[in-house]
Amino acid sequence: MTQVEVLVIGAGQAGLSAGYHLRRLGLVAGTDFLVVDHAAGPGGAWQFRWPSLTLTTVNGVSDLPGMAFSETLAPHSEEVQASVAVPNYYRRYEERFDLRVRRPTTVTVVCDRGDHDGALTAETDRGEIAAKGLINATGTWEHPFIPHYRGAETFLGRQLHTKDYGSAAEFTGKHVIVVGGGISAVQLLDEVSLVTTTTWVTRSEPVFRDEPFTPDIGRKAVAMVEDRVRRGLPPGSVVSVTGLPVTDRIRAAQQRGVLNRLPMFETITPDGVRWADGTEMQADVILWCTGFRSALDHLAPLRLRGPGGGITMAGRLATQVATDPRVHLLGYGPSASTIGANRAGRAATQELLHTLRA
Repeated sequence: MTQVEVLVIGAGQAGLSAGYHLRRLGLVAGTDFLVVDHAAGPGGAWQFRWPSLTLTTVNGVSDLPGMAFSETLAPHSEEVQASVAVPNYYRRYEERFDLRVRRPTTVTVVCDRGDHDGALTAETDRGEIAAKGLINATGTWEHPFIPHYRGAETFLGRQLHTKDYGSAAEFTGKHVIVVGGGISAVQLLDEVSLVTTTTWVTRSEPVFRDEPFTPDIGRKAVAMVEDRVRRGLPPGSVVSVTGLPVTDRIRAAQQRGVLNRLPMFETITPDGVRWADGTEMQADVILWCTGFRSALDHLAPLRLRGPGGGITMAGRLATQVATDPRVHLLGYGPSASTIGANRAGRAATQELLHTLRA
């Protein structure tokens, strides 16, 4: 069994940020703390993103602490795939700061057996790890969310989630219904609409933001999510606060009539969908751009969730689990944003070590 003071699960942005700050606090990677990741190589969820997502179309890549993304980019690299550029950045980051990520390592469960002097036990496909403290940074990519609608099992066409998207070309000649009001939904709707016919449906009316994203807008979004998780509620979507950014491509899509949104349908039929008023539409594909949920199933034995499904969070930046201060969740709640993950990494490591050494 491996024994460490702190175990970090996940080597995406939040996990690497936590590793960096643990080293700054004097801990030795691989000895005092351990970062594990289920993927075969560096890059977090970025390595699995669809090929058409380039550094031009991506909604920003934030710098990790101590090393700028731009350091790893060649001149005129805007059209490089994000699934190539970001993993390269993360790989070089891990090397520079000697984070010694153990991969591929899949954590199946974390429990508190009470047999390791107060340490938590993580069961993995490469043996057990005992850790006094846990920083969970597993993100959301492995937990796609598709809401249930009556008749979904009868649909004779294809249903897929954002996570399964490859390229628009595979939908040529098929009518595609795109479901979802987030940034990814709009990006994929734009791509698919260039090769075939589409229909866009959302639960609520989308709000587009034509003005630049300001720090004030960011603070409001973070504050809204932080308030929810401190009260033990599930994190909510921040799109209602930030709005959808209007880019040149979005303006072009609006002019083509692609962004004429319809309200959510009520039923899925074998040949398409049906609204509450009886209106039907035929479709070959339903593309669910309905987001992700936090990948926390491996923490179920710790009983962190409350009756409503949320986790009550505490700490300076709401990363600490209120019922178990040995556990910090990065990428849950306000730290789910790319900018928030860096700030949270520093706060979480400081607070966790203070708790463990008090």
